[in-house]
Amino acid sequence: VCMPDVPQSLLEKILAPNEIAQRDWAASRPLVFTNGVFDLLHIGHVAYLAAARALGAALLVGVNTDRSARQLGKGPGRPLNGERDRALMIAALQSASYVTLFDELNPCELMQRCRPDIYVKGGDYDIEALEETRLVRSWGGRAQSIALLSGYSTTSLVQRIRG
Repeated sequence: VCMPDVPQSLLEKILAPNEIAQRDWAASRPLVFTNGVFDLLHIGHVAYLAAARALGAALLVGVNTDRSARQLGKGPGRPLNGERDRALMIAALQSASYVTLFDELNPCELMQRCRPDIYVKGGDYDIEALEETRLVRSWGGRAQSIALLSGYSTTSLVQRIRG
């Protein structure tokens, strides 16, 4: 299978996890961080990421590796798209300043490396119950929930396709 060349501008937005701690984030403050699998990109993801980006100077998106995504129990055969493709799709969005992969079940180790000012998660999560919320607050940051567009989810899309 021949894959078209990926534009350099997208590749530059993708950071290796070990680059996160070495990067000078001063020009990116306030830094907003969010994370997810982002398996089948849909308008719900696009609206969510645009709202997250509007909260700060830059948005860093942590994308679950294939291995960590499978451990989240999203369903059989998930993720449908590989981690490289999912990271590139997010990098193609204007709202994403940077994208990185993470292999753990939660992004706390990654967050420790960049110390975001704002942690954002979708309204389908109880923001107060998340370890990420406690972590970002430990260095004076804040956590914020963003309402999701009703009727959009990758799981419902997969069910409709398979249905």
